[in-house]
Formats: sequence, structure tokens, C-alpha cells
Amino acid sequence: MLFVSTRGKTDLVCSAHAITRGLADDGGLFVPQKFPELSLGEIVSMRSMTYKERAVAILSLFLTDYTKEELFECADAAYSQIKFGAEPVLLRKVNESTDVLELWHGPTSAFKDMALQILPHLLTKAIAKTGESNKVVILVATSGDTGKAALEGFANVKDTEIIVFYPEDGVSAIQKRQMLTQAGDNVRVIGIQGNFDDAQRGVKELFGDTALEEELQRKGYVFSSANSINWGRLVPQIVYYFSAYSDAVANGRIKAGEKINFAVPTGNFGDILAGYYAKLMGLPVAKFICASNSNNVLSDFINTGIYDRRREFYKTVSPSMDILVSSNLERLLYSITEDDAAKVSEWMQQLTANGTYNVGEKVNNRILEEFFGAWVDELETKETIGRVFNDNEYLMDPHTAVAWRACEKYRLVSSDDTYCIVLSTASPYKFSDVVLEAAGSEEDAKLEPFDGLRKLHALSGLPIPEPMLAMEKMPILHQEVIESADMKKAVETALKL
Repeated sequence: MLFVSTRGKTDLVCSAHAITRGLADDGGLFVPQKFPELSLGEIVSMRSMTYKERAVAILSLFLTDYTKEELFECADAAYSQIKFGAEPVLLRKVNESTDVLELWHGPTSAFKDMALQILPHLLTKAIAKTGESNKVVILVATSGDTGKAALEGFANVKDTEIIVFYPEDGVSAIQKRQMLTQAGDNVRVIGIQGNFDDAQRGVKELFGDTALEEELQRKGYVFSSANSINWGRLVPQIVYYFSAYSDAVANGRIKAGEKINFAVPTGNFGDILAGYYAKLMGLPVAKFICASNSNNVLSDFINTGIYDRRREFYKTVSPSMDILVSSNLERLLYSITEDDAAKVSEWMQQLTANGTYNVGEKVNNRILEEFFGAWVDELETKETIGRVFNDNEYLMDPHTAVAWRACEKYRLVSSDDTYCIVLSTASPYKFSDVVLEAAGSEEDAKLEPFDGLRKLHALSGLPIPEPMLAMEKMPILHQEVIESADMKKAVETALKL
């Protein structure tokens, strides 16, 4: 299996190279030259596999320069019972036509753990395969969850450094505390005055800075990424779509071969793209419901074919989705246009230069065949949390609530009551203030973060994740906050360039 850039100006590379580099040299994203296909029998047979075995089955189709033994080593280390409990992923029945796929039982209580616990293991093996002699510097822009999950995965990993940039005022109190208390000899956490898009743009500019790249080479460093622009981050996410479907069959929720819907809260488009890739491989999916918060650039694009980031940026109660430039959409456009790298490159140039592009009616209609775009505001998000908790005794975080409500909107508009799996991307405890306001009272929402955790436990009975409780007594280790324009200087200082 070889990989090509979505902008078509680099040579074909193996998966180890794609994972080590993260971003293609032409600024594009690595994608498989072709997608493998699975039969229905192969998909359903996953019922008898552990999650680790399912992961290896899917990863081995893409990472063909890794041996099965190597992939088992990676999966075994990533999805251990110590990190995830007995089951890394849980499919919960909430009502007769809707299940929730809980992806947050890992060490940082967010779905990012599903990929970022295995990525360091894939990367260290990739370094050996490619003969990379330089120390790999992982650059991360985070809207909240990726930062902590990447820090947890890469802390003290040999021959790596990790630098995380997060919006100082754009993450929840618990998300920030998770990052600022992160220990590790090779970790740096830096707040920026700005939003996630500022952080993401700054990281991309660092990747494209040839003078900086040359200086890094002289000092024995090379950049890579733990964001979902890295193929090694995206491919593990394909696994849980197949896993969810096989579990739904095993639980008697659907019959083998029956098409289902997925509702996915997404900002950078990586999580839902992994599902689309699973469909290309043969997973029986009818519709992907792309759920946005008030930063509704994605739902607008799906419905109009016009991507326009020139709009007001909102800080919302679902901060991991507070994004106006969705990097992984580039991969979807490459697929939908049947690998038209020139057209994709043109659109990305227009986005950079003008802040907008229009894919036209033909491409838009193809997207609408696969996706339904809906957005959910702050009041709806909170109302959904409270209503589902009261009606179904199921507690969800704000991002999951956005997806749940988007699913309801789709059903109202389409009259399609197809069985749907809603992806749950974070523990309610990561956003205890919002969840308490929605399911408890406004006074509860004003509690200090750790008092809020205990109050939410009293309300719901859900166990508080141990790592969260432990943070209360952990020291703050990272206090640096900079202007977004100073990100390059911060990297040079951290690496002593």
C-alpha cells in the first residue's frame, strides 16, 4: 500500500514514511493510493474478535510495511486493560433506534485516545523502518482533547519531543488542567492568545518553513504531527466504525448487511472522514450526519458547496469543535473528485488567499449523497443533555449532545428513522460545568472544577475517571502563554535552535 499527497506533487511513499513526516512536502495530506475492500462476511466475523484483533485486521490492510506481529505489539501496548479497562469501546443502547458509541474510556477520557495511544508505537517503528536518524518533534495544535491525548501518548517516548499549542481561553477548565499538569522530559505545553484556527495555521506554517526545516536538520530534528493530518492518527479511527457495526449485529440491533447511519460531532472533519473511509471499504452505511456547533462552517459547506471561513468565531460549550478551517475536508474532496489533485490544490489555494472556495453543484451533489449537515446552538446543546438524561437516564457531554440533536434534526427533515449510532467523543466529566447546568442547576455549574466533578458524580452515579481526580493534587508544570505570531520563536527556544 502506497500513499500519495492530496495535492499531487510528491512521490508515492510507504506508510512508515507518511506517518513519520505527517504532512506531505507539497502541503497536502497523505492518502492511500487505493482503498482495500472487506466483504460483509469479513466485517461480521469481527464479532468474535477483541478490539485489539479488530484494530490489527484493519491496520494491516493499510500499513503493509509493518508485520502482523509489529501491529499486534502496537495494539497490545495501546489498548491495554490498564489504560482502557476491559473494553476500549462500548456501544450503549439509549432508545429503540439509537445507540451511543462511547469512545472515551481511555486515559484522557476523550476519543482521541483511540488513535493517540497507538500512534507513538506506530511512529517509533516507522522511524526504524525509514532509517530516520533525527529526533522527531511532534507539533500539535489542539482545541482541547488532542493536546492531552498526544501528551499522554508521547510523554517520555524515546527520540521524540512534543510541543502542544492550545488556545488559552478556548478549552474547558478540566481540559486545560489535564495539559498543564502533564509530566515528561520531552513535553512542552504553550497557550496562545487566539483560537484553535490560529494555532492550527501556525503549526502548518512551521511545517512549510524551509529555512526552519534546514535549521532543524542541522540540529538533528525533524517535524511530524499528531493532529489528524497525520495518516497514523486517522487510520486507527477507521477501526471503531467496523467495530461498532459488528457489535450492533452481535447485539441484535441490526441484521448483517443492513445499512445504518452515523451521527458524528466534528470540527476538523477527521472523525467523520474515518467513517466515510470505512464505507469506501465496504461498511454498510446509508448516511453520515455531520454535526456542527455554532461554528457551522462544515454544515454550511455540505448544504451549499461553498466553504467560507470568513465568519464570526464563537467560543461555545463544545470547544473541541470551535474550528473554522477543517483540515481533513481536503481528503474528502480528493476522494469525491476521484483523485483530482489539481482541483483540490486550487481550492486550498483559494481558501488560503481568499478565505473561501466553491466546489460547484456536481461535487456538492455527490457530497450530499453521503452526508447530511446540521448545526446545533448552545441552548439546544444544553437542552439535549438535560432531556436525554431525564428521559433515558443517559448522560452525555456537550459534543455528543450536538451529534444527538443533529440526528434528531435529520430524522425530522428526512422522516428516516434508520438505526443510528451517535459517536460519543468525551466523558461528561470533562465538561462538568456545562453538564451540571443542563442536567442539574445553574448554581451547580458555578462550582470549582473538582467540586463540580464530585457533584456530577452525586447526580449521575457515573464513576469519576481516576486520572481526573488525581489532577487536583498535581502541580502546574506549564505556564507559558504567547501571541500566536510568536509560535516559531517558541519552538526555536524550546529546541534551543
